Amino acid sequence: MTDATDPSPSSSWHLSDIRELAHLLTLALPAAVEITEAVHQAVLSGMGLKGRDEGKTAGITGLVYKGVHGTANTLGSGINHLLNRLPATPPPHQIPETPKRAALIATLNGVLGDKLVEHHNALATPMTLRYQGKPLDWQAMPKDLPREGRVLLMIHGLCMNDLQWQTEHQGKPVNHGEQLAAALGYLPLYLRYNSGLPIAQNGQQLALLLEQLLAHWPGELKEITIMGYSMGGLVARSACHHASVAGLTWPAHLANLIFLGTPHHGAPLEHAGHWLEQLLPATAYSEPFVRLARLRSAGIKDLRHGKVIDEVAQPDPAAPLRDPRVPLPLPCSVNCYAIAATTAAKRSLLADRLIGDGLVPLRSALGQHNEARHQLAFLPAHTLIIYRTSHMALLANPQVGQQLLRWLSPLQL
Repeated sequence: MTDATDPSPSSSWHLSDIRELAHLLTLALPAAVEITEAVHQAVLSGMGLKGRDEGKTAGITGLVYKGVHGTANTLGSGINHLLNRLPATPPPHQIPETPKRAALIATLNGVLGDKLVEHHNALATPMTLRYQGKPLDWQAMPKDLPREGRVLLMIHGLCMNDLQWQTEHQGKPVNHGEQLAAALGYLPLYLRYNSGLPIAQNGQQLALLLEQLLAHWPGELKEITIMGYSMGGLVARSACHHASVAGLTWPAHLANLIFLGTPHHGAPLEHAGHWLEQLLPATAYSEPFVRLARLRSAGIKDLRHGKVIDEVAQPDPAAPLRDPRVPLPLPCSVNCYAIAATTAAKRSLLADRLIGDGLVPLRSALGQHNEARHQLAFLPAHTLIIYRTSHMALLANPQVGQQLLRWLSPLQL
């Protein structure tokens, strides 16, 4: 696996990347002008002045905005014309990768990944299983794969990529998966995916990929263990669900599921984004800004409740605050483990519900829920709370590595 601390060029963006980013800009310019005009018309409406249509100004102001719209469209056309005159460049997926460039593209996908796919932008990250830093090719599988394989699949979180499992603690490199592989004989594989897509969509793609892995393994794939960090744990649960529905065979080889800082029941930051989206339409002046709140990706929106499947429960008028998800228990016949963190020094009501690890509440990471139907049945011996630790620090925390070795050592299995 590539070391995330490797030196990289002074500029992480290639000309091909800039070309795709410029295409995004041409799409964003007209939208920005529309939001500005809608705010302006809201102010005018408050003064009793009607517009041409909803969110559109009239009269001289309308003519000005028509001109601005025209200018934005002309500028967009000019950018596209300029891009077409630039020398041909390889597509982004053929450009030599650096950790910094991979991190930038992963962040872009996390925030706007669904939009990148919708507009066929080449910066959209395809889902791939990766071995030693390269995507697996079903037609040319690596020759050093063991015939009797025990795979450890590692799934990254939102706005991240597989290279970011490699981190540091007190100046020393840390990779929980590689350490487990070296100690217990696992073969480490990594998933790279577009974290801006709906979690259920990523789960379905992963389920099909793992079926392909099973079919193309050079011998017998005896065991699969999955470790999901943050959103990655939700993608793993979703994959198990879709595999069960489709009758796929790989879950029979699944021995362990490890959830590291996974927001099983949602993350507060996405709750805030949803509240913003719901509250802003209360006035005509603020309604246009709802469009900005809605720009966050589908993947981010799914983090509001920890949504892993598309099915939604029927609303209950007597319980309007009831969790709208269809309950999804942990998969049967699989050892499921949860590691949660809190920046607090000890447990308390505030620490459990609000503080957590800075991003994920403690109860959410432990699968605990006020409604019994959504409670995830982790065995007490299969959970660990790490104190005075943040969400990102879990990736380098030595307690995590030590506990994983204890859980997965042959004597514990």
